[in-house]
Amino acid sequence: MPDLGIFGWIIIGLLAGAIAGAFVPGRQRYGCLGTMAIGIIGGLVGGFLWVNVLDQNEASGWLGALVIATLGSMLVILVLRAMRGRE
Repeated sequence: MPDLGIFGWIIIGLLAGAIAGAFVPGRQRYGCLGTMAIGIIGGLVGGFLWVNVLDQNEASGWLGALVIATLGSMLVILVLRAMRGRE
């Protein structure tokens, strides 16, 4: 992953969580900090899967990191929703 620094990863996490929340159907009630946490966790999950499972090179730049973090965040939201059950 690119060397973005802690603030860069927080910004990417916030953006990725918000974008993922917009693409996953249903209402997300996580708030700003929850969305950021989902985005950061999604970035870690997405990056791990991208490099280790799909055997791809690390993301290059902000856009690559944002796409991978968004896909990972969507996966995290779906897993959280499945763990919570239907509302």
